[in-house]
Amino acid sequence: MKKLIVSCLTVGVFLNANAQNYWKKNAGKTAKVILTNSRTNEKMADKGTVKFEKFGQPKETDACIFVDPDFKYQKLIGIGGAITDASAETFYKMPKNKQKEIIEAYFGKNGLGYTVVRTNMNSCDFSSDSYTYVEDNDTALKTFNIAHDEKYKIPMIKEAQKAIGKDFTFYFSPWSPPAWMKSNKSLYKGGRLENQYYQTWADYYIKFIKEYEKRGINIWGLTVQNEPMATQSWESCIYSAEEEGEFLKNNLGPTLWKNGYKDKKVMIWDHNRDLIYQRATTTLNDPETSKYASGIGYHWYETWNNKTQLFDNLSETQRAFPDKFLAFTEGCKEQFNMSGIYDVSLGELYGKNMLNDFNKGTALWTDWNVLLDETGGPNHVGNFCFAPIIADTKTGEVHYTYEYYYVGHVSKFIRPNARRIGSSSNRAALTSTTFMNENGQLVTVIMNDSENDIETNLWIEGMAAKLSAPAHSIQTVIL
Repeated sequence: MKKLIVSCLTVGVFLNANAQNYWKKNAGKTAKVILTNSRTNEKMADKGTVKFEKFGQPKETDACIFVDPDFKYQKLIGIGGAITDASAETFYKMPKNKQKEIIEAYFGKNGLGYTVVRTNMNSCDFSSDSYTYVEDNDTALKTFNIAHDEKYKIPMIKEAQKAIGKDFTFYFSPWSPPAWMKSNKSLYKGGRLENQYYQTWADYYIKFIKEYEKRGINIWGLTVQNEPMATQSWESCIYSAEEEGEFLKNNLGPTLWKNGYKDKKVMIWDHNRDLIYQRATTTLNDPETSKYASGIGYHWYETWNNKTQLFDNLSETQRAFPDKFLAFTEGCKEQFNMSGIYDVSLGELYGKNMLNDFNKGTALWTDWNVLLDETGGPNHVGNFCFAPIIADTKTGEVHYTYEYYYVGHVSKFIRPNARRIGSSSNRAALTSTTFMNENGQLVTVIMNDSENDIETNLWIEGMAAKLSAPAHSIQTVIL
């Protein structure tokens, strides 16, 4: 223990020295400002630079974003979205030039800089039909075949992989085991994995990993089960915290390690923030279970009106398990309607969640579908939703929602391996976060979701730059 403490302190001093040196070198210099302003219809507009000048003790009347590079927290794994069956099917219905545009918009050098991709193992609600990779009652998994994924999903994933390059971070989640493995003998409406099929199901993950990696798609990680407390009208499967722990400890974890996949990052829970602390403290209570888990995944659907998100549950969970990373694995705006795709509230939903999630310790952030069609699908159960990019498969037009731009204010400028650093706001209407990229570059994102313009100051160690935060805007300040 003494050795560990010394090691941590040494790293802390090294990071603080770097931060101090960087700030001294750049003190009094200018920072670049990128702004999205719904009132003026500006989207990620270059607003030039602002200069840092001496600014002592702020007054209570001074609106400020305070940043201290001496305090460093979690390292960013990456930001991205899910390539589901729905996304891939929509993608290949679009003209070739639009396909290229969409890949560049998300994964290219001039796009959002996404490095993370999630996908579904077996079908999910955002599939045109329900499917698994084996025939009924094939306990030996001899019929395992991913031909279904080779038509649309795998080709799109490989396009994203090619555009991302070395930072490609790919993981998957199951919505349901095959019906014959479950208590209700259905892919839908919950049900539980029968005890007799625990090992067969664990072997199924191995088959999936091997088939994808045969095709050159390296698997970074996986979640045990998507939304294990949701009995849905679509593909779903229920695990209590104890059941998830038993499956991970006795079957999935040992099977991954036995097959040479000890490096795969396993994430538990993969459901809402409301129960994340209870699930983590229960599932990971056993050290023999905990050793197989790298992270704790979560979604944002705990409050259906999205007025009160339980962000403090994240920080409490992170404090309890500092050796596990927090991963936002899914979120979207539901109840799609085409007439609402240009509403700024879509972006503000994303901004509020992303900035608060990062401030509470999140290291991986993954949006839901990267692409949907003009119906908010395809979706085999009518659960139509929004996505950052909507592709009209009838006209060939590509629509960029405010979701796209608000996510971009973070993902484009805060890169993998960046460290979140100390920051706070003294105005409730201003939500912000700050990261330091590996090259020492400071990136602060500031969102104003109020009805009022706010003049504020970005304050760093006795220096400040004056900023304008228009009503319903988001901006990125790069120093």
